[in-house]
Amino acid sequence: MVKNPRLAKAIMDCGWNQFVQMLEYKSEWYGKEVIRVNPHYTSRDCSSCGFRTESMPLSTREWTCEKCGAEHHRDVNAALNILAAGHAVKTCGADVRPAVLRNGRLTALKQEA
Repeated sequence: MVKNPRLAKAIMDCGWNQFVQMLEYKSEWYGKEVIRVNPHYTSRDCSSCGFRTESMPLSTREWTCEKCGAEHHRDVNAALNILAAGHAVKTCGADVRPAVLRNGRLTALKQEA
């Protein structure tokens, strides 16, 4: 997103590190846990079957999976993938692929070395 000249200044001015520190402090205060998830490809990976679309311009807001035919809103799909990846990290450990929704349930996919 920083590569986009219209968004770069606003994104860089946000102070993400300070935001994360506050989030971690507050979550610890309330007995919660912050799990950092790699956001790469979360909007391009199908949250239903895990298929990754080759390329998708930022202007594409809704798309249909080529493999399973599921219809997605880009931001909702990314949120589901991030939720699944956070769930997978919490249950299986850090060495997992983002999990996918199967039959309405999160499925963690452990990566073997």
